[in-house]
Amino acid sequence: MVAVSYNNLWKLLIDKGMNKTELKEASGVSFNVMARMGKNETVSLESLEKICMVLNCNIGDIMDITTKKEQRTFSTIELFAGAGGLALGVEKAGFITLGLVEVDKDASDTLRRNRPEWRVINDDIANISCLDLQDYFGLKKGELDLLSGGAPCQSFSYAGKRLGLEDARGTLFYHYAKFLEQLQPKMFLFENVRGLLTHDKGRTYKTILDIFESTGYTIQKKVLNAWDYGVAQKRERLITIGIRNNLTDKISFSFPTPHEYKPVLRDVLLDCPKSEGTPYSEYKRKIFELVPPGGYWRDIPEDIAKEYMKSCWYMEGGRTGILRRLSLDEPSLTVLTSPSQKQTDRCHPLEPRPFTIRENARCQSFPDEWQFCGSIGSQYKQVGNAVPVNLAMDIAKQIRIALEGLS
Repeated sequence: MVAVSYNNLWKLLIDKGMNKTELKEASGVSFNVMARMGKNETVSLESLEKICMVLNCNIGDIMDITTKKEQRTFSTIELFAGAGGLALGVEKAGFITLGLVEVDKDASDTLRRNRPEWRVINDDIANISCLDLQDYFGLKKGELDLLSGGAPCQSFSYAGKRLGLEDARGTLFYHYAKFLEQLQPKMFLFENVRGLLTHDKGRTYKTILDIFESTGYTIQKKVLNAWDYGVAQKRERLITIGIRNNLTDKISFSFPTPHEYKPVLRDVLLDCPKSEGTPYSEYKRKIFELVPPGGYWRDIPEDIAKEYMKSCWYMEGGRTGILRRLSLDEPSLTVLTSPSQKQTDRCHPLEPRPFTIRENARCQSFPDEWQFCGSIGSQYKQVGNAVPVNLAMDIAKQIRIALEGLS
């Protein structure tokens, strides 16, 4: 198996007193090319030639090609799979997906459309967790390498009503625990919003951890910001990793190290393919024409802002989400499930409109070939609920490294 390494390039940059961002701008290669090279993945000959022109060197001076042993494969099952952001990231880290459970039909159709070979189970998890899961998935107890998933986060998001285990969806945690109890995977990955940490004064998350620990797992947890991991978006997520108790002396997991380069909207929007989206009303569009990139309601005439904001004008706080227009030189704010909400506007930097579905997908680091199914509203919702692909991949790579320690 052939592998590439760009360690020579990074050493050459140090010798020349140049950083990656300066190289990217001087050579004209894209952020995606730099990101792939940072992961020692192959890039086009054209990109390598552009870099060599800037550095006045040969391709052999910046990369090595080696052969490596065939790596063993690892298995995963995903719950609450949504449109596949987490599953795709886990797949990119080298896992084989044995099954995905997702109740929403449009999201399930999205998964099947992009990965026809995946076993997509479009059903309520409550109808699956009560089965003999070892028989259902053809696994022996303890054979599965990874159980992954993030229960629907609307109940815990700061942007919504902060319900929790009392909410009907709160019982989904128990179903996740049933999978752990029956299958006893070597590790699990559980993703949720940061708000889960403080919900009900921390009691909600403590209850979830108690349930996970009672099924035989040692827990590690950390809040990660997707912007630190090759995603052009500020999106904080609480990542909970479980290691089966009888493996804690053999498996060592470390959370991924933040990347040196943090992408901004300029990296993902300028060459984004056209796609469907929801426009603003004519009234709102004309108001946004007055807002400069990076600005918000305070940057337009007071009488116009006051008329638009109505009762919100008299609310306390900065209300910085109202009439917010993003700039190309900042990351996206957290991608939401709806493109136009009054108190959480995210206007496009160059045009007075919301982001399209594909632009939001770019901000979530979905590849352009990943297609979404259903109505426009459903597609926005699927993208907004997803785990950023690049964040998922970096976490899953660390899980893989941990599991390789068992070999």
